[in-house]
Amino acid sequence: MSEGQERAWSELAPSYVIDVQRDAASTSIRPGSVIEPAAVFGRSAPLIAEIGSGQGHAIVHAASSRPEADFVAIEVFKAGLARTMLDADRVGVRNLRLVEANAPEVLQHLLPAASLDELWVFFPDPWHKKKHTKRRLVAPEFPPQAAAALRADGVLRLATDWEDYALQMRDVLDAADDFERAFEGEWAPRFDGRTMTAFERKGIAKGREIRDLAYRRVS
Repeated sequence: MSEGQERAWSELAPSYVIDVQRDAASTSIRPGSVIEPAAVFGRSAPLIAEIGSGQGHAIVHAASSRPEADFVAIEVFKAGLARTMLDADRVGVRNLRLVEANAPEVLQHLLPAASLDELWVFFPDPWHKKKHTKRRLVAPEFPPQAAAALRADGVLRLATDWEDYALQMRDVLDAADDFERAFEGEWAPRFDGRTMTAFERKGIAKGREIRDLAYRRVS
């Protein structure tokens, strides 16, 4: 991290970062480490989590726009989390917490069952080389993990600029017993709560079409 990011981590982490118990790896979470969101945020409110929050542009904008809801940013890269804290603090966002951990373990071990109103997966790593596609997050094992953390009728929102990954996402979620489509037609309309980021603009500049999906947790 840069010197500024190191300073941000030191000064802001106590207010923003959820302290978790680790398992074997530095970004793992020990089973049984479930949190109580109302205790973490000091209130009971709708809870939204973003997997792979990057530098936090989308979730900081969302948290500042929706003060009535609480947000959790899930990211493994410390520098991105530091950037997120700097931006959140700059605009006075207090309804946001960060988790430095692998997303599946956050869903399995940290968040209480049926605690999320929405789960966002925006522009996950596409692992676009054929030999690496098996590393993609949205694969057949993902829907049960997402479903466990979402309340009944909770919404899973996804977006990507890689067509083959979008098709994979749709196939995986269409086949999942715990979800049903929350859109009509081929793709979901763009989610109004997803702000345009530099990452998305870069994909558009390269001629890649942005595709959105939305699925509802079946009760």
